[in-house]
Amino acid sequence: MKKIKKILISQPEPAEKSPYSDLVEKYNVKIEFRPFIQVESVSLTDFRKQRLDILSHTAVIFTARTAVDHFFHICEGLRITIPDEMKYFCMSETIALYLQKYITYRKRKIFFGTGNLPSLLALINTSKHKTEKFFLVLADSFKPEVPKTFERAKLKVTRAILYRTIASNLSDLKLKNYDIIAFFSPQEIKSLQNNFPDFEQGNILFAAFGPATAKAIKAAKYTLTIEAPKSEIPSMSKALDVFLKINT
Repeated sequence: MKKIKKILISQPEPAEKSPYSDLVEKYNVKIEFRPFIQVESVSLTDFRKQRLDILSHTAVIFTARTAVDHFFHICEGLRITIPDEMKYFCMSETIALYLQKYITYRKRKIFFGTGNLPSLLALINTSKHKTEKFFLVLADSFKPEVPKTFERAKLKVTRAILYRTIASNLSDLKLKNYDIIAFFSPQEIKSLQNNFPDFEQGNILFAAFGPATAKAIKAAKYTLTIEAPKSEIPSMSKALDVFLKINT
């Protein structure tokens, strides 16, 4: 195994010190960050084509902070004022608190789970909210299991595509300069292929976070060397730590 000197993380650079910083010091490697994808709101024209009436709903479901941003962006573009009676159901407390960016938190009906779909669904069922008309904010690349989870519970849920994932412009990147590239979503593999149609992996090692990402790498006929999460390896930084410990 060649000596690992340079690693590319296909995500935005953390605003504060992160576990990746510890890897730099521990193994004397250079780690760079570059988002392979970016998210943008759908146009108002595309939203109107979905023929959805936000104000005919009594509750909104957010599964990510990004969804919050794009929901209120669309509302602003449509000049819609969300009534104070609207209920907000969030996957986690972090997402719920993020709502403060757009609304007066203490004056609204906000509920949140513990970070997963089952907890959010249990909250809706046990809190007597089953009769609400839910507006589920999704990206174009949403996981089918998300809306199906609510639909199987016989909730009145409207799927709304409010934002989409597009490939970043990576034309200035010299991929051959990196020993490891870490990916976090199937969309990032598509971005790699769109930006570098003639790319050959060669000696570059690929790391994947999540089974969908791993599957996308293998489907694209690339070799996958590092995979997370696994037992006792909950994060990409930990997976890299384990790999570098063995291979340096």
